[in-house]
Amino acid sequence: MNIGLYFGSFNPIHIGHLIIANHILNETDINRLWFVVSPHNPFKNESSLLNEYQRLNLVQLAIEDDVRLKASDIEFGLPKPSYTSTTLAFLSEKYPDYNFRIIMGSDSFQNLNKWKNPEYIINNYEIYIYKRPGFEVVNNFNAKIKVMDAPLLELSATQIRQNIKAGKSVRYMLPDNVLVEIEKSGYYRK
Repeated sequence: MNIGLYFGSFNPIHIGHLIIANHILNETDINRLWFVVSPHNPFKNESSLLNEYQRLNLVQLAIEDDVRLKASDIEFGLPKPSYTSTTLAFLSEKYPDYNFRIIMGSDSFQNLNKWKNPEYIINNYEIYIYKRPGFEVVNNFNAKIKVMDAPLLELSATQIRQNIKAGKSVRYMLPDNVLVEIEKSGYYRK
């Protein structure tokens, strides 16, 4: 089985993430897609994150009716900060019958050389790249890649958090049940 791994903070998960996931499932040989919620991305400020269980819950709410998608907490039990190479090695050992593929934006792909053990990732996994505005896909790493023409939205979790803090509407940017949970719990208001 081909499993796509979509790593991220998902702080919060939004419509853009879901559109990319749906497009990849519809247009590739990936059978299932796992949203791998990273407790602590080494490139992000931890203080701006909801805790990992709250973010995992939001992902679970967002995908609850789609059996092709899974919210994964696999990194919660691994050393922090979270490194993709460590997670991939762990998953490949735990699930030897699965073929894991990585899903990332062209912005992340251009920074792959700054990641921990990028050679391991490049040598062992195919990378499905969705284009992000301003970031051309240049394969300087000789990685096994597939470039996807996924629908693009100028939407970011940072923008969503800022709108919530400012009391602005984020309706239509989030799945309805995720918006309800954020409002009910008072997330991102401080």
